[in-house]
Amino acid sequence: MANSFIDKARITVRAGNGGNGVVSFHREKYVAAGGPDGGDGGKGGSVILQVDDNLSTLMDFRYKRKYSAPNGMDGQGGRRSGRDGENLIIKVPRGTLVRDTESGEIIQDMSSGEPYVLCKGGRGGWGNSHFATPTRQVPRFAKGGLPGESHDVVLELKLLADVGLVGFPNVGKSTLLSVVTRAQPKIANYHFTTLSPNLGVVYAGEGRSFVLADIPGIIEGASEGAGLGHDFLRHIDRCRLLIHVVDVSGSEGRDPVQDFDAINAELSQYSADLEKRPQIVAANKSDILEDPENLERLRAHVEKLGYPLFEISAAAHKGVEQLMNKVSETLSTLPPIVVYEPEYVPKPPVIDYSQPLDIQRLDDGTWVVDGPWLQRLIGNVNLNDYESRMYFDKTLRDSGLYQQLEDMGIQDGDTVSLYDFEFEYQR
Repeated sequence: MANSFIDKARITVRAGNGGNGVVSFHREKYVAAGGPDGGDGGKGGSVILQVDDNLSTLMDFRYKRKYSAPNGMDGQGGRRSGRDGENLIIKVPRGTLVRDTESGEIIQDMSSGEPYVLCKGGRGGWGNSHFATPTRQVPRFAKGGLPGESHDVVLELKLLADVGLVGFPNVGKSTLLSVVTRAQPKIANYHFTTLSPNLGVVYAGEGRSFVLADIPGIIEGASEGAGLGHDFLRHIDRCRLLIHVVDVSGSEGRDPVQDFDAINAELSQYSADLEKRPQIVAANKSDILEDPENLERLRAHVEKLGYPLFEISAAAHKGVEQLMNKVSETLSTLPPIVVYEPEYVPKPPVIDYSQPLDIQRLDDGTWVVDGPWLQRLIGNVNLNDYESRMYFDKTLRDSGLYQQLEDMGIQDGDTVSLYDFEFEYQR
C-alpha cells in the first residue's frame, strides 16, 4: 500500500521582476516643450507563505514544484506607473518548516499563523520623469526593473500536537484516538493501517483541552528510515508528551517489555531530545489479557524507569478517562509546543567582477552605469540602511568601478546614476 501522506517537498519559488521605466516626453498641441513624463515600472509580485488550517498534508507540492509571482508592468507616458505584479500566496499546513535546500537551515517555522515573505519582488525601474532636474531638463534615459528574488526550499511538515501516541502498529492507537476525540481514523486488524497522522481534540473537563495525534506506526529500524519510520519520528518532535501504547494482551505472541524498549530505542537513536520526552504508558487490550504476568512485568519495568502506567482497554472504554485526566494534569506542568527559531542567514550576492559594466556619460554630465552584477547587487542592498550603504560603497570601490570612472574623467560633484539610486561623486 503506497503512503499517501506527503510531509516533505522540495520546491523552487521566484518573485516577479520589476517593470521597466519608460522614456517619454509630454506632447500637446500648442505646448512647445512639455518635458519628460515617463512613468516608473511596477514592483514585481512577492511570494508569500500563509498558513491554512484546512490543509493537513503537503500533497499539493508533489504535483507542482515551481512557483512564480507575476512581473511588474512597464511604465507608460503621462507619468503613468506600471501596475505592480500581484503577490503569489502559497498556502501551507500549520507547523510547516521552511528550510534552505543547500544548507538545510531553517528559514521560517510556519506555526504562528503570520504570513511570511519568502521571496521579495524586484523594484520597478524609474522612468525618465524621475531624472529631471533644473540642470537636466531633457533626460533621455530610464531604468530597467530589478529582478525578483528566487529560492530553492524544502518544506517539512511537523504536526502541532500537544500529545503524540507512539507504539507498534496494531496496538490500538487509532482506537484510543477515536474513543477520546471526535476523530474518525481508519481502524482495521492489520499492520500499518495508519498511513497519515490523525488529530483530535480531547476535552478533559471545563477549560482543559489538548490536541492528540495518532501518528503512523513505527517498526524497529525506523530511526534509519525503515518502514514509515521517519514519517513517524518527524511528527513527534513537537509533542510535549507521549502516550506509549503497548499491547499487553499477548494475542499476537508479542512481548510487551521488548516492544516498549524497541520503540524507546528508536526514539533515542532519532533524537536525544525525544529520549527525554515525558511519557505515560498505556497498557492496552487488558480486557483480553491472556497472561497477567505480561502486565505485571511491564508495570515493574516502566515504573522502574520512572514512567506512570495505566491499565486500559480502548475498545471497551476501560481506564481511558483516568488516563486522559493524568495527561491533562501532566501537560499543565510542561512548557509550550516547540517553535523553531530561524537559522538561515542570507548570503551576500556572489559578485563576478569580470562581467563588464556599461558606463555612459550624458550631455548634462551624468554618469549612467549598468551591468548584470550591479543589478544583482543593488537588488540585494537596503540603501536606507547605513551599514548596507557602507557595504555597497566598499563593493563598488573593490570592484574597480570608481577607478574606471576616474580614468574616464569623472569630476567631484558629478552625478552617478545606478538604476533607482543616484549619488554625487566625491573622491
